[in-house]
Amino acid sequence: MSSVEPQHKEGLTIAANDILIGIDGGGTNTRVLVCDLMGNVLAYCEKGAASLHKDALAVQNVHNAITEALALANKERHQVAGTAAGIAGYDAASDLEWVIPLTDIPGLSGPRWHVNDAVVAHYGALLAKPGIVVIAGTGSIIVAITEDGRFIRNYDFHHYAASAARFLAYDAAYEMLAGHTDESDEELMKSMLQHWHVQSAAEFSELARSGFIDDRQERDKKFGQFAPTITEAAEQGSSLAIRVCDRAMNQIKVGIELLAASFSSDTVEVTLIGSVANSPYFSHTLSGMLLNGSNRRYHLVEPTLPPVAGAVLYAMNQLQIPITPDIIHNLQKNP
Repeated sequence: MSSVEPQHKEGLTIAANDILIGIDGGGTNTRVLVCDLMGNVLAYCEKGAASLHKDALAVQNVHNAITEALALANKERHQVAGTAAGIAGYDAASDLEWVIPLTDIPGLSGPRWHVNDAVVAHYGALLAKPGIVVIAGTGSIIVAITEDGRFIRNYDFHHYAASAARFLAYDAAYEMLAGHTDESDEELMKSMLQHWHVQSAAEFSELARSGFIDDRQERDKKFGQFAPTITEAAEQGSSLAIRVCDRAMNQIKVGIELLAASFSSDTVEVTLIGSVANSPYFSHTLSGMLLNGSNRRYHLVEPTLPPVAGAVLYAMNQLQIPITPDIIHNLQKNP
């Protein structure tokens, strides 16, 4: 599926009471799901980010999440038949240097598979069937599985849709600082000043000239936290917010159309994942944009399963466990 995923371990014997671990390491939190071989959810746990690009304590976060989830499930490490982890920022083989240690826990049995978080998101959303998944939240990526089973990303074209939460907030700040505002933006401007704990536009400008916050991770996090205010402001008619959101959505549409050109079908299923993509303004407006597709017709569908459940499906697929409707139903139950 992914050009950088490790090889499947052959000759594995699976016992009836074995379990599977699915890990969604996208966004600001690591989500871990422990299931039996029928997809029955035994435990769920969340900890800090899994990506080293987002948190220097990524290894500790993932280890703690796995350990706590196993304890909640009342299971031992030797009972694990396989662990599948979708990790944000895993884009090349060289990344394995920091990715593999994330699941390298003494006594944890079974093979371990590491893929980009977009892979498990697609497995969950469309059950690895042909279609396009748009992810826009803490990060941004557009991925597809074509009818012939190819896994492609907008990254493969060196295309990036700047629709992650932090980029919306950076863009909005720059628009405000440049004076591109009108009366419809008053509430958004007040909210932005409050978010940055400044009293005036002049004080905000001074803060901006100093680089806002020195540490990049902290700065990106601070900007990202303001994104919901921007999408809400767009919904309420702020011209600045509408301009910023529409600019991001136009980039998403370009990415969708890039990938859609590789499909043979006239209609392609598209699903949206992430806090930005699923905000009311984005989901409604993007749906309208996709009615006028250039390459294909698009059918917007709801995700079947969350990415962490998609990771469990990925593990099942690697272990050649038949994925039945009962398994999907079990995974859809709340942990």
